[in-house]
Amino acid sequence: MGKARIIARLDVKGPNVIKGVHLECLRIVGKPNPLAEKYYLEGTDELVYMDIVASLYQRSNLLNIVNQTSDNIFIPLTVGGGIRSTENIKAFLKAGADKVAMNTAITKNPKLITEAAKIFGSQCIVVSIEATKVGEGKWENYTDNGREKTGLDVVEWAKEAEQLGAGEILLTSIDREGTMKGFDLELAKRVSEAVSIPIIASGGAGSVDDIARCIKESGCDGVAVASLLHYGKMSIGEIKDGLLKRGIEVRKHGK
Repeated sequence: MGKARIIARLDVKGPNVIKGVHLECLRIVGKPNPLAEKYYLEGTDELVYMDIVASLYQRSNLLNIVNQTSDNIFIPLTVGGGIRSTENIKAFLKAGADKVAMNTAITKNPKLITEAAKIFGSQCIVVSIEATKVGEGKWENYTDNGREKTGLDVVEWAKEAEQLGAGEILLTSIDREGTMKGFDLELAKRVSEAVSIPIIASGGAGSVDDIARCIKESGCDGVAVASLLHYGKMSIGEIKDGLLKRGIEVRKHGK
């Protein structure tokens, strides 16, 4: 395994970055561009912007935000929320995104993964999975920011997504999201064992130990961090220093 990626995740609603628990009880924590720039300067390896109401309202506010962000930051930027077509993808890539994350649209039309991968390359296409535990060793994928059931088994869906041409999976545990009680390691492990494409674990980071355990035990390639950063508990630099002390290789700032 290469160096672990530490990724700042910003969930966006309208003009604000928000944070919730289990994708609910949302609180405003700041504005997208200043936070993106702050985490970039701290050394985040990548940024993820998720418009959490775009699918619900059939529109996205992110194009302008991405345009502004890409002028000031020079690391990979993934954008998700309300992306329903290759035209949407093209618009975001043109605005400065490097990758797009899709969930709702591809559960209804899985062929969109293949179509998009053929046009833009697999490396641009991230499948976003919002997982809720539904039984022993079983998780179901939800859409619309954890509101809608899909009936899709998370592990099987991850395998199918890879076969269809996805280049990466953003795996969010709804059960752990915003709790800062650690990742769902069993979920992350099951999915990473089932596929060979990179997986970003999201939901539950509350300490360096949580992140270290996820990287060491789950086989994920990176972790997305939100609450730890937004509430000023730790900086990206402190997280990376902590991981280095625990024997995990990370990218140094700017490398």
